[in-house]
Amino acid sequence: MNPAGIGNVDTYVRALRALKDDNRLRTLKRRAGVDFTSNDYLALASAPRMKNALLAALEAGIPIGAGGSRLLRGNCEEHENLEAEAARFFGAETALFFGGGYVANFAILTTLPQRGDLLILDSLVHASIHEGARAGRAEFRISGHNDPQSVEDTIRAWRSEGGMGRVWIVVESVYSMDGDFAPLKDLVAIASRHEAFLMVDEAHATGVYGDQGRGLTAPYEKSENLVVIHTCGKALGAAGALVTASKAMRDFMINRSRPFIFATAPSPLMAVGIREALLILQQEPERQQRLADLVAFTHREMKARGLRCPSDSHIVPYIVGDNAQAMQLASAMQERGFDIRGIRPPTVPAGTARLRISLTLNVGEQDVRTMLDALMEQTMGWPR
Repeated sequence: MNPAGIGNVDTYVRALRALKDDNRLRTLKRRAGVDFTSNDYLALASAPRMKNALLAALEAGIPIGAGGSRLLRGNCEEHENLEAEAARFFGAETALFFGGGYVANFAILTTLPQRGDLLILDSLVHASIHEGARAGRAEFRISGHNDPQSVEDTIRAWRSEGGMGRVWIVVESVYSMDGDFAPLKDLVAIASRHEAFLMVDEAHATGVYGDQGRGLTAPYEKSENLVVIHTCGKALGAAGALVTASKAMRDFMINRSRPFIFATAPSPLMAVGIREALLILQQEPERQQRLADLVAFTHREMKARGLRCPSDSHIVPYIVGDNAQAMQLASAMQERGFDIRGIRPPTVPAGTARLRISLTLNVGEQDVRTMLDALMEQTMGWPR
């Protein structure tokens, strides 16, 4: 018999069984079928221009790996060129390149908000934001989803309790599982009124919304109290994340952000790929328009079929409710040749298990029609 705690995996086995019993056990599946699940919204991940840019970079001798952290030998010309181009493109004072959106959110929230500050998180923000808030120095509270009055009330309540620090309002511009939009205009006004910072994760808006895909925060990018995360692994077709902020905040993160200081720098090739993606946004605006047309078409087709859709964006949640039923429906759609995944708690609130249907330029109108017809057949007799 093993000594107590040595080589004993029973705890993990029991936890996995519990997840399975609740229809929440996750497994890895290879991609297969028509793409209605990826975040490759503009179909840039396999675009010839992206491939050619990386091949040219390799031929020019640009290394695959950075070889160290940015503060050591890992700071490459490609990183600095990307950051300069990104700041210009998004209309910000500066930009800082991270290896991914999760680490960028975590880095900001464990570095910029200070002890005595207050974070106000929208109830549906990404897990990386919750993790960063828990690991950071500031107190945090949850506001109602897309509810500016809830944010205002939370600030006033905290002040009345003696809160003296700065307030950070943290939202996503487009929510990844519901596809709805943050009331940014109202939140900008609240941040101004209370001398608060506003942090916006543009993961699912960058490349899709705003002039030339600059995102929904573009009108506000010059504000000193704004910090924005532009994820590069979705519509930009690459990997990594760009944080746009004032020079003071960028410099502070370079000096104090442990996820930045102690991480190997992202691949210089990724920096090259992202710069090419930003060029494509500017030179091929038809991609953004084609996606907007596909989104409008899909919502019209759903309405015509009586299918409920709570969003107006390229993220189309089909709410089922029950975990097992949602996963059975997802499997049925996959068997029909459509790559659509089921989403269960804790990714979404309990009782709201769903299909997350993602609209990208990897599909066309006929694909959408066929997919919706299959969804109608699989849900025959369900309440609409």
